[in-house]
Amino acid sequence: MIFQKIAAVVILTVVCGAAAAAQTPKRIREHGIRIGEMQPGTLNAITDVAGVLVGHTTVIEGSDTRTGVTAVLPHAGNLFMNKVPAAVYTANGFGKLTGVTQIEELGEIETPVILTNTLSVPAAADAVLDYTLANPENAGIRSINPVVGETNDGWLNDIRGRHISKEDVIDAIKNASGGPVQEGSVGAGTGTVCFGYKGGIGTASRMLPASSGGYTVGVLVQTNYGGSLRINGVPVARQLAGEEGTEAKDGSCMIIVATDAPLDTRNLKRLAKRAVFGLARTGGTCSNGSGEYVIAFTTAASLSIPFQSRSPLQTGATLRNDRMTPLFSAVIEATEEAILNSLFTAISVTGYQGHTVSPLPVQQVLAVLRRHRMAE
Repeated sequence: MIFQKIAAVVILTVVCGAAAAAQTPKRIREHGIRIGEMQPGTLNAITDVAGVLVGHTTVIEGSDTRTGVTAVLPHAGNLFMNKVPAAVYTANGFGKLTGVTQIEELGEIETPVILTNTLSVPAAADAVLDYTLANPENAGIRSINPVVGETNDGWLNDIRGRHISKEDVIDAIKNASGGPVQEGSVGAGTGTVCFGYKGGIGTASRMLPASSGGYTVGVLVQTNYGGSLRINGVPVARQLAGEEGTEAKDGSCMIIVATDAPLDTRNLKRLAKRAVFGLARTGGTCSNGSGEYVIAFTTAASLSIPFQSRSPLQTGATLRNDRMTPLFSAVIEATEEAILNSLFTAISVTGYQGHTVSPLPVQQVLAVLRRHRMAE
């Protein structure tokens, strides 16, 4: 679900044109391009993992503010009282991920996961504190670990203005829902740039066959990085030589991985590491000035971590190491497709100081892929 400030509707029409605002760009699979070999879930989204919710707040005001918030909730209940096993993997740490040390130490997440812009991380963390403390079930709680990730949208957004309010964050959390996830230039992806084209929010999923456990892996990304774009191994950037932005290098990518497979924290971290392989398949290089973080969690009910328990033992069977390989393949494919969906669904945005970032030239890309027999 998306919550958008009232001013945003008017500005989108002025900046992008009424026709562009009304269009719904197709996801990459809708163009006949299949990524990988495994089957996607029903929605091909992180919300294919039962219980996972996603919400957006898009903040578009005046001529310079182009930013937003995306919230990912592992379940709809009180996360502080019913935590989920989690892990974080850092491919390149030029970023501002709040809450990472406690996830590393305890192996659990106790709040919604928030994505926003770099300079709004403190405001977002404060909002998560307000949201968690406001729950009557959490009376008396004195320590909360908000999890907030970011990418820098300062090319299209007046990032120094710090326009994200606590209300924007809480709205994204409260409006989070299951079902289809809006992608592209929305929420935390409103002002992002990827490979020199308009980036944004993307999502995808994979379902394992019954013989491999029948588990689901879902991924959501906030793309804002550079490199040399590749699709299904085809060097698209090279084929589009001369197109604006194909040599972009720096930037960041936040990757959220959800699964219903019963994984302990150690194997969740192994899963998170493989997500970066999906990013690499698109041509990302994790440059010096980039922040590539993967947050992985499981929704397996048997592994839910209660805040209080009469038992001193944490129970619940977990998947063996030698059953992880299909999940590794799933997260690689889902990450790759989620990133490409963020590019294919984005629209042109004009923002800070008149900067304009155009979307991926989809028809030219399709022509390149057809020459390589990678598209219908």
